[in-house]
Amino acid sequence: MKFFDIVIVGAGPAGLAAAHAAAYQAPAAGKAAGSAPGINQSLHICVIDDNPYAGGQIWRGGPQQQDDTRAQRLWRELQAAPNVIFMHQSRVQYAPAPGMLLVQGPEDAVTLRYNRLVLATGAREHLLPFPGWTLPGVSGAGGLQALAKGGYPVQGKRVVVAGSGPLLLAVAATLKAKGAIIAAIVEQASLPQLGRFALGLLATPAKLKQARQLRAQLRGVPYWSNSYVRAAHGTDRVDAVQIQRGEHIEHVPCDYLACGYGLLPNLELPMALGCSTGRAVKVDEWQQTSIGGIYCAGEGTGIGGVDLALAEGSIAGLAAAGQAHVASPEHVYALFTERLRGRQFAQRLARGFALRAELRQLAVDDTIVCRCEDVCHGELRQHASWRSAKLHTRCGMGPCQGRICGGATDTLYGWRPDAVRLPLSPTRIASIIGSE
Repeated sequence: MKFFDIVIVGAGPAGLAAAHAAAYQAPAAGKAAGSAPGINQSLHICVIDDNPYAGGQIWRGGPQQQDDTRAQRLWRELQAAPNVIFMHQSRVQYAPAPGMLLVQGPEDAVTLRYNRLVLATGAREHLLPFPGWTLPGVSGAGGLQALAKGGYPVQGKRVVVAGSGPLLLAVAATLKAKGAIIAAIVEQASLPQLGRFALGLLATPAKLKQARQLRAQLRGVPYWSNSYVRAAHGTDRVDAVQIQRGEHIEHVPCDYLACGYGLLPNLELPMALGCSTGRAVKVDEWQQTSIGGIYCAGEGTGIGGVDLALAEGSIAGLAAAGQAHVASPEHVYALFTERLRGRQFAQRLARGFALRAELRQLAVDDTIVCRCEDVCHGELRQHASWRSAKLHTRCGMGPCQGRICGGATDTLYGWRPDAVRLPLSPTRIASIIGSE
């Protein structure tokens, strides 16, 4: 058993920002926000992450490897802080008691005790079922991007990138840089929706610049708005995609289909701890959840991108370290302003890429919805709730515990998971016995 003043779950932008804000003294009143901070020697901080490197999905491969100077600075200063340790390749399994977490590492498990907890558990892709979506070669858009970043060979492969949201552009740019041939980017949002979203980027010059850079990298790649994948075809693996393009249907040959409809917050741990949630974790102005001493930052509070995650993480770190009312008003105001700007962008993002009704009609009776338990749409649509479907079909009871089909059943049937099964991920029996 180990004790820390602050435990942070997640080493993406929000978690790193929280660790930095907690580890370093915030600028006090009368000092400039950029003045050299000192280290909070009295606080011991632990950051837990299930990846071998920090950075999350946005800064995948390590913050030190990114072009984003914010990532480089955060990592450099956190590495210099003697009061911060990282537990990589480690996952929280459950809370044996209030103020405690059982964490499974690559070799063994450890029980952590804490005074304050910051949840920065990020998000996962929103995947929707359609005929052929279980064929080899069909993956989430972000999933194929992560594989390519990790060295998976895509050079010379024809890829259709489909779904919705700005992530499609980033995925296509990554795959193209790795040598893939992008057959088309298929965006379900209509041209008027995209126009309004693009106009809103004027309020965020940095994101406007990013959008222009992505479009420059994707010059010559077909971009089809008001379009969506109807089905994937192939025998042993995908070899073509049927696309509804406006009023017409296109058949596009491909080697891979990368299809994702935005992101969904990872809510399993907050729910297991008793935090109040809806479609995201509910927090107050200092990012504190409904449970005292537990904070949440980043995509867990709603999908808003890296800028919002950094602002929320910094605010949560200040509050967890007891510096919320010590920091200079100018510093706090700057963080709150950045968070407000990020939340406004998140609202424009949600409106601009709201899912069209046709996507709910793509699955036919023999389309698998729960991939773990092979449960089809025809079986599920006979049930009125998530609980009824679980009891009669085992939907959501397989290895992923509803992490894939949960988002799909929410979109298709309006179901929301009402419970979290523990442990949160596979763990050794000896670890559970030892914690008891």
